[in-house]
Amino acid sequence: MRTSIWMCALVCLAGRASAQQRTPVGGSDPVDTLRLTRRQAVAMALETNPAIDVARQQTAQVKAQRWEGMSIPDPTLSAGYDSLPSLTGFSPTVSKPVSLSLTIPFPDKLHLAERVGAYNVRASQQQLALVQQGIAASTSEAYDAVLVAHLHRRDFVAADSLAGAFLQRTEARFNAGTVPRLDVIKAQVDFASARNDLIANSRDVANAESALNRLIGRPLGAPLALADSLAVPAPLPALDAVEQTALRKRPEILSLDAQLRAARTNSRLVREQAFLPDLFVGASRDASVSDPTWYSVGIAMPIPIFFWQHAKGDFAETQHRELELAATIRDTRAAVGQDVRSAWATADAAQRQAVFIRDQLLPSAREGYRAAAAAYAAGGLSALDVIDARRSLLDAEGQYADALAAANSARSDLERAAGVPLTSIPTGAPRE
Repeated sequence: MRTSIWMCALVCLAGRASAQQRTPVGGSDPVDTLRLTRRQAVAMALETNPAIDVARQQTAQVKAQRWEGMSIPDPTLSAGYDSLPSLTGFSPTVSKPVSLSLTIPFPDKLHLAERVGAYNVRASQQQLALVQQGIAASTSEAYDAVLVAHLHRRDFVAADSLAGAFLQRTEARFNAGTVPRLDVIKAQVDFASARNDLIANSRDVANAESALNRLIGRPLGAPLALADSLAVPAPLPALDAVEQTALRKRPEILSLDAQLRAARTNSRLVREQAFLPDLFVGASRDASVSDPTWYSVGIAMPIPIFFWQHAKGDFAETQHRELELAATIRDTRAAVGQDVRSAWATADAAQRQAVFIRDQLLPSAREGYRAAAAAYAAGGLSALDVIDARRSLLDAEGQYADALAAANSARSDLERAAGVPLTSIPTGAPRE
């Protein structure tokens, strides 16, 4: 009994510590409990997560760079003193030329620069989509982690109640002289173990909720009330359909494809910059006399007489950039295929495990504990047999909770691997 009293005291202290953890630091007002579904949690994470804001700002920078690439250079205004008799010989009779000039790149150069910028923006947008998919999958997994922690807590509370009731029955039977003192000791140890599991679970719940709060942008100690529950997910789509969809929709592949198009367009731009002329217009007059303003129009054309420098320099650089991206796309497509197959196999195995535990293991464990408890009440079994049966039931319930979390998290990871929601992909034949 003394052990039971000490364990009750520890539980009270743990509950008081947990309540203190939920109080905001600095004495600020307490945060209200937030009730949300999995979909709402994902939406909040996509709206408030700093990693997504970083990707958004990077995309905005690329959009600004697109405007920089297709902008016309600003006009140039110059003024000076010409025909000075000496460096300090300023006089009203010297020439004072003033000129204004504007250089206009060859029109196709601007067009190609605009296309390069557009492809770069598209690549950056796909990188943003990749970050969003990763955050969505992480949030869904964190949501499941909170759910499974609460499921374990429910099981531990039930186990604690059963262990306490069993301890009371064992003590009553010991007082009646029908069981030995050893059965009471075993029941006390089992009750203490159940209380210890309950205390450890309070830490798991707090850590899981903190992780979810961080992803959705709330204070880490803010209380949560989850509206969804864990269940065996719907059947998976066919593997081939998921793989083909991923090869078309994954942001990594789409981003690399846009980068390759930008590299090919940039190769054309580099060659035109080496050969095609730019246009310029200007106006000038001598401010020291009343001569009229003179206007000039012309072209400025490069003469690439040192062609080998371009062939081994900027031309070669752009060509090898294209080859690099083409090879990267081939490798990424293979990696995406492997990622999809691995995620699909994990999701399929996790789903079948959850179904097996629900339909086979859990009913057997419950029946085993019921039979052991009835036999002990009739004096046919020892306390150790009942404790073993109860531990087997608790283990089966814990396995089921973990299997449900694993199945739902694996499904979220498969959605990330596919690049689209699984509901948009045809469902395959159910596995037995």
